Amino acid sequence: MGTGLTYKVLVLNRLWQAVNIVGAQRAFSLLLQDHAQVIDTGDGSFQVMNAAEWLELSALEQPAAHEPYVQTVRLRVRVPKVLLLRSYDKLPMQEVRFTRDNLFERDRYRCQYCGNNFAEHELNMDHVIPRAKGGRTSWENIVTSCIPCNTRKANRLPHQASMHLMKKPERPRWRPFISSLIDQNYDSDWEHFIKLKQQA
Repeated sequence: MGTGLTYKVLVLNRLWQAVNIVGAQRAFSLLLQDHAQVIDTGDGSFQVMNAAEWLELSALEQPAAHEPYVQTVRLRVRVPKVLLLRSYDKLPMQEVRFTRDNLFERDRYRCQYCGNNFAEHELNMDHVIPRAKGGRTSWENIVTSCIPCNTRKANRLPHQASMHLMKKPERPRWRPFISSLIDQNYDSDWEHFIKLKQQA
């Protein structure tokens, strides 16, 4: 087999949302078992092809020397860049570790009391229910707060300080491949389907 087996392929669910990154061998397995189709990104038309159509394209247009391929007995088969799953429509999720940086990211660097955006060094982590009143250090009880609002609220509940939260704090769930699977050398054709930075 040829050089293409080390290549990575982006996998989309049937709603065209990125859900995984797999090796070329797994990609061909999904394609040949008819669990997925190829999205041809070559000419920008995003034509969807089944396995037979993809093999026919590879036979008609031999891959260039720099393109990844798998060598069979009779021809070089292009390694697809993007696959579209036929039936899977879910979005895999992953729990996010509770850290100061992740909290600020969840709240978009915005004080959850006054609603203003701040630089990281101007923000604090505030217990909505203070620890002295039994409040836990958890996603559901901590919000991003600017230093003046944090000082004003002090060791009280928000309503006791006549302050209101912009939104109820919740545990975030982000797509795992965004942070852990994609590296700096991802294929430029993937940019149509992914956003490497979390949406603001």
